[in-house]
Amino acid sequence: MAQATTATYSWEGKNKQGKVVRGEVTAANLDAVKAELRKQGVTPKPGKIKKKGKSLFGSSGKKIKTSDIAVFSRQLATMLKAGVPLVQAFDIVGSGHSNPNMTKLIMQVKVDVEAGGTLAQAMRAHPLYFDDLFINLVDAGEQSGALETLLEKVATYKEKSEALKTKIKKAMTYPISVLVVAVIVTAILLIFVVPTFSEMFAGFGADLPAFTQMVVHLSDFVIEWGWLMALIIFGAITAFIQIKKRSRPFRERLDRLYLKLPLIGTLTRSSAVARFSRTLATMFSAGVPLVEAMVSVAGASGNSAYQKEILRVRDDISSGTTLQSSLSQNKDLFPNMLVQMVGIGEESGALDDMLSKVADYYEEEVDTVVDNLTALMEPMIMAFLAVVIGGLVIAMYLPVFKMGEVVSGH
Repeated sequence: MAQATTATYSWEGKNKQGKVVRGEVTAANLDAVKAELRKQGVTPKPGKIKKKGKSLFGSSGKKIKTSDIAVFSRQLATMLKAGVPLVQAFDIVGSGHSNPNMTKLIMQVKVDVEAGGTLAQAMRAHPLYFDDLFINLVDAGEQSGALETLLEKVATYKEKSEALKTKIKKAMTYPISVLVVAVIVTAILLIFVVPTFSEMFAGFGADLPAFTQMVVHLSDFVIEWGWLMALIIFGAITAFIQIKKRSRPFRERLDRLYLKLPLIGTLTRSSAVARFSRTLATMFSAGVPLVEAMVSVAGASGNSAYQKEILRVRDDISSGTTLQSSLSQNKDLFPNMLVQMVGIGEESGALDDMLSKVADYYEEEVDTVVDNLTALMEPMIMAFLAVVIGGLVIAMYLPVFKMGEVVSGH
């Protein structure tokens, strides 16, 4: 089977604020480019998406991950602090990277910088790997002459954001993986094991227990209609993913539902507040104006309900309201601790420090919620496995016990 090829497309369009933006994106085709731009909130201009030829990154090599970008930022900051010139730092960092695609990306950025562009401009040409927050911080660092400090802040932000994502994935992956294994084991028992016992029971010449008859009928149904059930489940999952990807109202309803669920709601709320605080602290400490920072903060929140509310906060701030006053209008999404710490930060002039402390607290709370969720799910999953798989095994052995009773009675 032939490998899918990718190409680099240049594009021009308008972002959510109506500002004209340009860049490049690596994708398999034109539709994939448009889908990626939609995710970034960019409306492309007609005829302004153009194929540039062979992609900078081919199908070989490992995918560039957020952790790769964080390591690159940390290494580049270290080199600059040591007094290594920027272009030479690219050579050192790029040549030592284990991912060939990451090396190509670094070398392309280096070429753009050597051609006379700023680092922020060079990174802006690769929006798949360097988001608006990253570019804004680099731009602020170049203008203030503290690029190495800002790169360290970016690296710290990326590392903590990735750690937060990993914790949330851990909470979701464990129960899902166990349930998938349980479904597979149950299907194997119903399709292959139960029919064998059923044939053996047919020669007994006695009525089977009601529970065993139910399991045998279930086995017959799965054997006859299992393919259709699998098709329906696969179709439902695919439809859910596609609707979630394409429908903003559906995503918003889903995000609001997450906030109302027990434990899941606490996890979602804590992670969103941690992201909000960490992103805003990082950008504010870099000197990015509060109103401008709010756009990136909204995008990094990870929940559409928070995104909408943060944009409301941005509008309040732009009209002269303090951040504390605006946040206090929605205590459901912004807890009292965050509101009070923001107030202290605004009064003392140390808003970034207060927000960093809030982010640390809620990141620890995410850890606690994940541990509690795992501890709660484990006995529930074990009980489910015991009832389902244990029930099938008992159903198959009930006729054997019944036959033993009949034999001992004679």
